[in-house]
Amino acid sequence: MNADEPLLSVRGLVKHFPVKRGLVFARTAGQVRAVDDVSFDIARGQTLALVGESGCGKSTTGRLILRLMAPTAGSVRFQGQEIADLPEEGMRAMRRHLQIIFQDPYASLNPRMTIGQTLAEPMAVHGIGDERDRPDRVRELLQVVGLLPEHAQRYPHQFSGGQRQRVGIARALAVRPELIVCDEPVSALDVSIQAQVVNLLQDLQKRFGLSYLFIAHDLAVVKHISDRVAVMYLGQLVEVADKGSLYARPLHPYTQALLSAIPRPEPGLQRQRILLAGDVPSAMSPPDGCRFHTRCMHAQQRCRVEEPVLREAAPGHRVACHFYETLPSPVEAHAAVEGRGKFALRLAAYEAAREAGLTGRGPTPA
Repeated sequence: MNADEPLLSVRGLVKHFPVKRGLVFARTAGQVRAVDDVSFDIARGQTLALVGESGCGKSTTGRLILRLMAPTAGSVRFQGQEIADLPEEGMRAMRRHLQIIFQDPYASLNPRMTIGQTLAEPMAVHGIGDERDRPDRVRELLQVVGLLPEHAQRYPHQFSGGQRQRVGIARALAVRPELIVCDEPVSALDVSIQAQVVNLLQDLQKRFGLSYLFIAHDLAVVKHISDRVAVMYLGQLVEVADKGSLYARPLHPYTQALLSAIPRPEPGLQRQRILLAGDVPSAMSPPDGCRFHTRCMHAQQRCRVEEPVLREAAPGHRVACHFYETLPSPVEAHAAVEGRGKFALRLAAYEAAREAGLTGRGPTPA
């Protein structure tokens, strides 16, 4: 593997689910476009956070990378090897290097197996150690994730949610992987336990040189653990940047709205919240042009007919927005909505775009 080559490289990843109609002679009535042309890289030892609202395709993307479901199209390369079309036997061996931590720590564990059996099973599948050595390895894994060796004899229902998630982390570590997909690993846990699990993941990353794809919708958690952040909306990436750039200067209106929703710990601090209009469109019939234009206060005619490409706005910072250069800052956008109304803000954005020769029609009042 080339030293400059990313550990994981995803290009043009697509997943469409057919929608069937009819009980006897079922026919395909459409396609749910869950993931549509997604591309990103993850470097060795790096955490890429994939964020967005529920239903945007984050978890589907993670499962496609691990081949828990087959992609419709696209390329997934791990250490330079294509795995999107790898035969089943080859993919079975590849999964030793690629593991997942599921969102629900209870549903992901077999209630009829002890924790010791759960941790020993992947080692047996991949031929790691022998039967005499595995109990010692199980006890070591439990200690690594903050549990006691005697916990190996217990069943999942005898643990709390945070302890069960630690078991899930230990199971992922059992085969010594290089990349772990963390599928919202803390969203089902109490806030105090979330911090413990996130800190544990960071400690394990430093100790074992792990890379993470961290899937989440809580941007406060993402800010704590990520190196880079990819923002997803309705099956597509709308912004990708390193953590510092994205939190300091979000360029896409959707990213700005997500960041404005992060709770602030300072009492009495007035929040500059950007509220999005309407609901997320159906993934079965996404809007033409920019998929976000139906909820964007800055949308113009070009946004309705032309789909923006993910282009580089600064080194390492890509955004899919036609007019990101002329958009107001989040604070200005909030003040405009509060003081002048949404149409006035859209009119101002239109006038700026018209001066640049980017549109020929004015905005329509809401």
